[in-house]
Amino acid sequence: MLDQGAAPPVDDSTVRKTSGLSALTRRKPVESLVEEGGQGEGGTLRRSLSMWQLTMISIGATLGTGIFVVLGDAVPKAGPAVTLAFVIAGLTALFSALSYAELAGSIPVAGSSYSYAYATMGELVAWVCGWCLVLEYGVSVAAVAVGWGEYLNELLDGTIGVTIPDVLSSAPGEGGVINLPGLIVVLLAMVFLLGGARESAVANTIMVAVKIAALVLFCAIGFMGFKSGNYKDFMPLGITGVGAASATLFFSYIGFDAASTAGEEAKNPKRDLPRAIMLSLIIVTVFYVLVAAVAVGAWHWKAFEGSEATLAAIMNDVTGQTFWGTLLAAGAVISIASVVLTVLYGQTRILFAMSRDGLVPKAFGKVSAKTGTPRVNTVIVSLFCAALASVIPLGKLVDATSIGTLFAFALVNIAVIVLRYTRPDMPRTFKVVFGPLFPILGFGFCAYNMFSLDSVTWVVFGCWMAAGLVFYFLYGMRRSRLATAATAASAEK
Repeated sequence: MLDQGAAPPVDDSTVRKTSGLSALTRRKPVESLVEEGGQGEGGTLRRSLSMWQLTMISIGATLGTGIFVVLGDAVPKAGPAVTLAFVIAGLTALFSALSYAELAGSIPVAGSSYSYAYATMGELVAWVCGWCLVLEYGVSVAAVAVGWGEYLNELLDGTIGVTIPDVLSSAPGEGGVINLPGLIVVLLAMVFLLGGARESAVANTIMVAVKIAALVLFCAIGFMGFKSGNYKDFMPLGITGVGAASATLFFSYIGFDAASTAGEEAKNPKRDLPRAIMLSLIIVTVFYVLVAAVAVGAWHWKAFEGSEATLAAIMNDVTGQTFWGTLLAAGAVISIASVVLTVLYGQTRILFAMSRDGLVPKAFGKVSAKTGTPRVNTVIVSLFCAALASVIPLGKLVDATSIGTLFAFALVNIAVIVLRYTRPDMPRTFKVVFGPLFPILGFGFCAYNMFSLDSVTWVVFGCWMAAGLVFYFLYGMRRSRLATAATAASAEK
């Protein structure tokens, strides 16, 4: 094992790539990534997560706001064909999940696609991927937290007859001053994470069970109000509408890769990570398609326009009572909170890996000897996400999260092909079938969904990437552990 804080091994090729444009392509050896797994400043992450807990982390990070909240935004774009949009988004996730599974079994570390890119395509691409993951996970936490507030109000209205006023539950520009529920749920998740990874995983497993029960309840009751006529005009806005809905609904699949961020806390990562990723995606996709089909069958697609807490509203409409909608809202409040918890967890572990490589400040890599968690990292990330959730509307957060995720997923598909070519004999506990075909399809689906997003989202993404590149060239490029180790090696010659 490497000493804590020690630089990774540097081979001669790394030493030669220390200046100019060649420095941007320096790669971190797979063996170094794996060998220093779990090590941080002042402590080590604890390996305590089983395959079942890893699966629950991915389900917890995926199954939530996408179906409880974003469905109401997607149906007006695609009509009843929203079920087809879910399938397209699911295929995009599936091909990328296969690539994630192969890489997670080969490189079981906390950095997820950031680490995979570092081992295959070099430091600059790895930084870009890591920066996209900050957008995926960090902004996703904020988006999920905003959706949580909508169901909290539904629950409060159905139980005690009051709701949090718009001024305290909506973002500026949407009739409010601050989204207090969004702020609170992120801070609550922070408290759980500070207690330890195993304790957080147990809490998440309980919350996942609640959310699955809530969705099964919705399907059972919603089916009683099913009207086949609601499917008569299946694709009212054409294939363009389906594409736009698919790009929005891809947000619903964000999180299946969360298990890959737990690579340094899994008991048997090479075996369990691929299984957890694939199993979680299958379970989530089945629920998404089933719930969407029942929802559109119970409500005419035009009724979804402007709706909040959509599934609870459908249950109230079908039964003519508020009890069932309130019960679903209670389940949604608990289940969406699990998304906040697990996605926030993933973000902290990605920054932990980037800090260990020297690309972000050391504070993100400090590990508490008492809890085995990166506590300072967790507090900083939580406060940032809480601030976003309190002031930015849900729709803006969803699309920004989707484009960052799609870009990172596209890079993962490329990384599989590159690693197959550069390290064909490396042991792999899971291997994508049909050679490079599926990774190529995964890349193509990601590109299709990215270009289905509107121009404003692209502008935001461009600004985000520009800011990231400025940070890299001013900070990360010079402080990279590969750069400092290579410089030291050159000085000794």
